[in-house]
Amino acid sequence: MVSVRFLFLILALWCLLFTFSEAREILVGGKENSWTIPPSANFFNMWAEKIRFRKGDFLLWKYDGKTDSVLEVTKEHYDNCKTSKPIKEYKDGDTKIELSRSGPHYFISGAKEHCQKGQKVLVVVLPEKHKSPDGGKPPASAPAPSPDPNSAAYGSRVGFVSAIITLVGLGYAFF
Repeated sequence: MVSVRFLFLILALWCLLFTFSEAREILVGGKENSWTIPPSANFFNMWAEKIRFRKGDFLLWKYDGKTDSVLEVTKEHYDNCKTSKPIKEYKDGDTKIELSRSGPHYFISGAKEHCQKGQKVLVVVLPEKHKSPDGGKPPASAPAPSPDPNSAAYGSRVGFVSAIITLVGLGYAFF
């Protein structure tokens, strides 16, 4: 007969493995300082098409904040490289944006002439129920940086794992 402790352990492990999904940090263009005028007009969109973006992922931009910026815009502004009245504007040179909803997200350079030369990207976030064959991992050419042990996201993951381990330990103590 299966013991209650064993069932509790299996339940805790199942929760850990199947309900915990880790947000990724994805560097736009695949490397630092790639948010510049690209070598081809479709460079950023070809890069983005290779990645399965999920809700909760973060896009990272590394660029010279003195000469450029990142604008989150509507489709119309994206299509026409219209830099006035963006949804959001980022100028810090080290921009981190969470993809908080599924669907298309449009980003352009704040320098209109850069956008007209292809410095813009369309990122499509998959619906939560979508299961990609590659598990949603970025391709080898666009690795996500390792989590920073000092970041809040890293701490919440460690805290979650610690909580599961504590629950398993308590399960053994009380059963």
